[in-house]
Amino acid sequence: MTDQSTRTTAADPASSGSPGTQGDPVTRGVVSQALSDGWVVAQRNLIKIKRVPEVLVFVLISPIMFVLLFAYVFGAAIDVPGDIDYKEFLIGGIFAQTVVFGATFTGAGLAEDMQKGIIDRFRSLPMSRAAVLVGRTTSDVVYNVLSLIIMALTGLLVGWRVREGFVDMMTGFLLLLLFAYAISWVMALVGLLVPSVEVINNASFIVIMPLTFVSNAFVPQESFDGVLRTIVDWNPVSTLTQACRELFGNIGPGLPEASAWPMQHPVVYTLGWIVLILVVFVPLSVRQYGRATSK
Repeated sequence: MTDQSTRTTAADPASSGSPGTQGDPVTRGVVSQALSDGWVVAQRNLIKIKRVPEVLVFVLISPIMFVLLFAYVFGAAIDVPGDIDYKEFLIGGIFAQTVVFGATFTGAGLAEDMQKGIIDRFRSLPMSRAAVLVGRTTSDVVYNVLSLIIMALTGLLVGWRVREGFVDMMTGFLLLLLFAYAISWVMALVGLLVPSVEVINNASFIVIMPLTFVSNAFVPQESFDGVLRTIVDWNPVSTLTQACRELFGNIGPGLPEASAWPMQHPVVYTLGWIVLILVVFVPLSVRQYGRATSK
């Protein structure tokens, strides 16, 4: 009788008066708790789209503007070596630029929550310390998916074509999303450090603008000389762009062969950067989240 009672008590934490209940952090692994709580936070961020639809409109209109601007305004003035139309050369770079810029939503959203005191409220709840950051970065993946869909459709309208198989195409899109997700963790740390949304917008612009324009996103790397050429060759935005062009089949015959190792192995080099960024900035962001106070 005693053994049966003991087994019943052990199987039912509520009956023994212990704090562990179904869904309690004590009874769940750290990773599963962070993912579960993070998904709840992600849903909260996505629901905000209904209340502030202007954000979604900007996310969708901006890629269209960049595609049309570079395809029809600057395209005629840019000479691309090899037998390939500039519009096909361009789309890979536009993809890379847009997902990098889209990562700033993570930092801006966290900075806004800090200003309003919402982060303090989250930290008072029995939830994983990483949940808010996981939820924020996850919800921003949805923004990037929508941006890529709109850009792809716009690109098809202006003459871009995917000339490789379905698997290569999906690999290219997945690589873009992974890179954007990694950059969003960098922006998460910045969002927890800066005093306002305005500061993070300006700071992000100062860093991301040179990163995307000193690359092969819009012009061939052969257009750069000296030190700039070296920077372009080793810039992860350049290798991301190059990887997309190769996976989408937008590399025409006659294009000079790349001399730098990153440009010869763009997928591997880009994946290396993704892993490095996540290894460094995920723990830094979680640690800063525990220290941050409302501004």
